[in-house]
Amino acid sequence: MTSNEKQITDFLNSASEAAETILEAVKEKEVVHVFSHFDTDGLSAAGVIGRALFRLGAKFRIRITQWIGEKIIEEIRSEKPQLIVFTDLGSGYIELLNEKLADFRIVVLDHHQVIGEQTANIVHVNPHLYGIDGARDISGSGVAYYTAKAMDKANIDSASIAVVGALGDMQDKYDQRMLGGLNERMVKDAKSAGLLTVEKDLMFFGRETRPIHRTLASTTNPFIPGISGEEDKSLAFLVNLGIKPKQGEKWRALRDLSEEEKKKLCSALADYLLSKGLHYEISSLIGHVYILNREEPWTPLRDAREFSVLLNATGRMNKPGLGVAVCMGDRGLALEEANKVLGKYRMNISKYLRWVMEKPERMEELENIYVVHGGDYMEDKIVGAISSILSITLPNPEKPLIMYANVKEEESVKFSARTVDMVINKGVNLGEVMRIAAEKCLGKGGGHNVAAGAQVPIESTGTFIKLVDELAGKQLKGEEIGS
Repeated sequence: MTSNEKQITDFLNSASEAAETILEAVKEKEVVHVFSHFDTDGLSAAGVIGRALFRLGAKFRIRITQWIGEKIIEEIRSEKPQLIVFTDLGSGYIELLNEKLADFRIVVLDHHQVIGEQTANIVHVNPHLYGIDGARDISGSGVAYYTAKAMDKANIDSASIAVVGALGDMQDKYDQRMLGGLNERMVKDAKSAGLLTVEKDLMFFGRETRPIHRTLASTTNPFIPGISGEEDKSLAFLVNLGIKPKQGEKWRALRDLSEEEKKKLCSALADYLLSKGLHYEISSLIGHVYILNREEPWTPLRDAREFSVLLNATGRMNKPGLGVAVCMGDRGLALEEANKVLGKYRMNISKYLRWVMEKPERMEELENIYVVHGGDYMEDKIVGAISSILSITLPNPEKPLIMYANVKEEESVKFSARTVDMVINKGVNLGEVMRIAAEKCLGKGGGHNVAAGAQVPIESTGTFIKLVDELAGKQLKGEEIGS
């Protein structure tokens, strides 16, 4: 057995241990309380576990949260659940769980960097414990999926939802935007069950739902000067190529193009990017597309990346129950309402991006990082989505970006940090940076090397920003930043 095979075997064994703990609770007719994160991956994870528990006829409740704070702790202590399951969160709160919930049975299904040593009452499933990268090889919904699969092989029908979670967590970091590692095994499960088809195609968002010219105009990865953000010029580009944007009275989507038309469009875009000196961006034109076979064409659920945005919208617009319901199979009222939320979410994203760009001082460049000062204007649940978009369009991509919004009712500030692989390869680990800086400000922080977050007291905002700038600078120089 190779070391990689052993890592995977040990991880799967830990998922089986968690599955046995949950099955035992269900058998004893205990109520299971599930807590999950509010982003795409967290909602997918909650949906996977919720579906598995529903299949068993279990008594359970799902609660979506942004973090594990005093409110959640007090809720648990007052309600005294017989089993607590954390999905897509928990690994960064092991010390808190040890301190505050030592008398409770807990299962943690997570993929974030681990902080603290667990006690015997916690069954902890996390890829990092076995040398597997939780930022690119498996997400929180993937951890939930392998646990659900160990509970009952029938739960293979949730593999496609876990794929949506992994893509929403931007884990398509292998060649040509492919999912790899344990995510790839999950993809094989979904394909073998007839749930998923994987193709290489043009990598533009909205291939199932948007008219082609709008798809081109809305692309930011790659950013195409003169086309991105310009619907009229995108339309003219297609017409000049002889690609009809309409079939009769109906607009055509990317999925409606013939193979010959796709080749013509790809070749023309590559030539156009070359003419602008953008050689690197050409590699972003083609990639792996994940199609959910049982979802209706021309809907946001057909393409897994579009599905992930729908879920993200429900979580960040305070309607996470809709996202979980859709993951658990509701294609009626929950999906109808989720689509309405998605429309509002897109309007919000556009509004906040315009706000950032309106005044240069709203995005400040420091020595080693960029800072977006969201303050009282930005909603704290949106900062992660905005920072992800901005991080790939920075004037200097070799600097990480942090962004914050005030959470007035808690007298705290929510920070989100993002960067790109180029910076990670230089030794930056945003999870470490945010954790250490937050702890020095009496807050909490952590996450992944490429994406992380923190919550600190509002009076520590300036100190925290200065610390992050210093710590990121040390890592860029190859220095250790402590523990």
